[in-house]
Amino acid sequence: MADPSDLFSVRGKVACVTGASSGLGRRAATVLAQAGAQVIGIARGAEALTDWQAEAGGDTSAVAFDVSDRDALGDLAQEVSKPFGSPDIVIHAAGINTRQTADDVTPEGWDITLGLNLSAPFFLSQHLVPGMKAKGWGRIVNFASLQTTRAFPGGIAYGASKAGIAQLTRAMAEAWSSHGITANAVGPGFFRTKLTAAVFNDPERAAANAAQTCIGRNGEPEDLDGPLLFLCSDASAFVTGQVLMVDGGFTAK
Repeated sequence: MADPSDLFSVRGKVACVTGASSGLGRRAATVLAQAGAQVIGIARGAEALTDWQAEAGGDTSAVAFDVSDRDALGDLAQEVSKPFGSPDIVIHAAGINTRQTADDVTPEGWDITLGLNLSAPFFLSQHLVPGMKAKGWGRIVNFASLQTTRAFPGGIAYGASKAGIAQLTRAMAEAWSSHGITANAVGPGFFRTKLTAAVFNDPERAAANAAQTCIGRNGEPEDLDGPLLFLCSDASAFVTGQVLMVDGGFTAK
């Protein structure tokens, strides 16, 4: 039995985080590095990744890469394994919301959204799972959303991708958990990020969203720290196939 004081520890684990240059992906990559994990941040912008490394401190590396390039994800899996060895933890935080209404959705917008939000988490995980199987231990953390279960205006492609994440997470758990690899998802509520800028630029809308939570406020980046450390550590060893909503009770009302 693990020492209770070590249950939430990620010290010495190797983690890769997509979308690490901004928003909640950056927060996830930072908190893991500050908690003692060796973290490889993945994002398209090399300069932004350098800024993240300076902020995070710890033992980090960065790979500038577009994870929507499905055909090159095998190469990415090899690249992220170079600095510290094959990852124990993968967090899929990269995402896009084109905010096209149902009448205005384009094939291009649909494919970009589904490719980045749903296909990339599966295919990158598929490439990384053999290394986790060899260790008998792994953690996959997907990013769900309020729109996993709720329909919002202008979110039909995004909502479809995030509803898919819930089932993808369950299917990953069914496929890989017998090898010591858990697969779960976090579902953030309204957090102030680049992706939600349109919401927070409207104070009345932001206040209305806060009022819909049980707690009475919107999320701050640090609200994600505990849930992430739980899902990335031994504390969640018997938890798999779940979507943990971190939304202040928005979906409870």
